[in-house]
Amino acid sequence: MASVSIRGVHKRYGGVTVLPGLDLDIADCEFVTLVGPSGCGKSTLLRMIAGLESITEGDIAIGGERVNDMPPMHRDVAMVFQSYALYPHMNVKENMSFGLRLRRLTASLIQQKVDQAATMLNLAALFARLPSELSGGQRQRVAMGRAMVRQPRLFLFDEPLSNLDAKLRVQMRTEIKALHKRLSSTCIYVTHDQIEAMTMADRIVVMNNGRIEQTGTPEDLYDRPTNLFVAGFIGSPSMNFLSGIVQTEGYMIMESGLRLKLPRSFPVGQTLTLGVRPEHLHIAGNNDSILLSASVVSVEPTGVDTHIVCDAGCTQITVSMRERIRPQTGDKLNFALDPDHLHYFDQTSGQVIRP
Repeated sequence: MASVSIRGVHKRYGGVTVLPGLDLDIADCEFVTLVGPSGCGKSTLLRMIAGLESITEGDIAIGGERVNDMPPMHRDVAMVFQSYALYPHMNVKENMSFGLRLRRLTASLIQQKVDQAATMLNLAALFARLPSELSGGQRQRVAMGRAMVRQPRLFLFDEPLSNLDAKLRVQMRTEIKALHKRLSSTCIYVTHDQIEAMTMADRIVVMNNGRIEQTGTPEDLYDRPTNLFVAGFIGSPSMNFLSGIVQTEGYMIMESGLRLKLPRSFPVGQTLTLGVRPEHLHIAGNNDSILLSASVVSVEPTGVDTHIVCDAGCTQITVSMRERIRPQTGDKLNFALDPDHLHYFDQTSGQVIRP
């Protein structure tokens, strides 16, 4: 397998800059997800690594070898696409072996490699079927098998699960992660779904407008976001944000006029955005000090948790609770904020304010 080094990479289409300069290192055998909203440049970056897009400026190296001008077929990478990209007139076995036949490997070696991949992916019973006779999950496994048999030094996944239903996506996430462990492969996985990123990655790269906002383990990004964008993007339901101005006596006056006690001291007059995860809010008790009053907008039972969406004046908040409670729309509730799990951001720059 191979490491990947990206240095000062720019991508421009005429006068439009898609990537304004990226630096990123991916270690050998690491599983990295590129995550961000649609149009942030993550798929463009993946295609540049594969050689399907040219590099306007900068360098990309795979396994220490500069590949800027190297054709895709010589980079020894395998890419699994969102649309599967299977040959419709070939059966499963022919699709999986096509790349090996182009390389003129012996029939016995092709058979060995295809059988090995099919065993891992439970595809042997489907060898004679055409893609049109397969389910979405089966087609995706065939696309993965076609990539596996080549034994590339780098696997690239471009939103491979976005066309599958929710249950199948969970199953395929598990299969891809298990496959990575089994092959000890280097994988770069692009998705706009932060749940996929959180559950699969060794390390997540959060992108926005062509820039890297933050990199780190799933736990790092969830517990220690460096700015408002990452804090709001990572997590489902997303983090709640309460904005206001710091006044004397340790209170923040929110835009709605509500006063919120702060467990930390800040300069008087500072504009502040306070972030709190839905699970770090609970119905207030007698001993709670950081209180927020809100009225219930809707109640969303999910089975394990109940999400209570509330109007806190100038903003909506979501509270996630394990208790099976069912307040009525319009009910007034007092919530307590866990002081040990609050995040503070500068309202102007959007950057986190560390203790």
